[in-house]
Amino acid sequence: MNRDPNAPPLNPLPWIVWALALPLIAMEVVLQLAEAGLVGGQAGIGWRYQALERFAFSPDLLRHAWATGNWTPDAMYRVVSYVLVQGNFTAALFVVVLLLALGKMVGEVFRWWAVALIYLASAAVGAVGYTVLVPGNGVPLIGGYPAVYGLIGAFTFLIWVRQVATGGNQFRAFGLIGALLGIQFVFGMLFGGGYVWVAEVVAFATGFVLSFVVAPGGWGRVISKLRRR
Repeated sequence: MNRDPNAPPLNPLPWIVWALALPLIAMEVVLQLAEAGLVGGQAGIGWRYQALERFAFSPDLLRHAWATGNWTPDAMYRVVSYVLVQGNFTAALFVVVLLLALGKMVGEVFRWWAVALIYLASAAVGAVGYTVLVPGNGVPLIGGYPAVYGLIGAFTFLIWVRQVATGGNQFRAFGLIGALLGIQFVFGMLFGGGYVWVAEVVAFATGFVLSFVVAPGGWGRVISKLRRR
């Protein structure tokens, strides 16, 4: 088998995927160094907790803004900033891996701004859904999973379009989200996962629906491009 000696060892990623992933990577690297005592001294041990306090999304804060009309910057930026901080290293690892993988697949078809819009809009709408659909829930929302689920929605859209174009079973496109939700349901029953799944489902739906709008050239162009791949 002939291989190009000048080919990169890893498939290149769209730059927007790195732009979305690097802040998460940088945050986790700093927090890991702090927890290991390599930066920040004794105070560094509590940096993750402080980061969670600063960036986590608070449903109660959003409800208060709605009720009073006092839309402070703190109430507004948290609808997306919560994706920056993960609960632990394992969660950060899974989020980054999924972001890179899904971002590559979506970014090879969608324009850079469409990938960014799906990622950020899914995070924001997921947070709002987490607030509206679970009345009285005050548990803060953290981590990048809702934004990643938005990319899963966009990826599902691409598979669905391919199935439509080839006359395949359209329901197969939803196999990934079905499997993920099934696994999450089992883990939630065993370990108690709270209502984070609400934000993730809303984010998935946001990514899927938004793809109809931001797909390059519209529906017909996506079908044509996928047929050539």
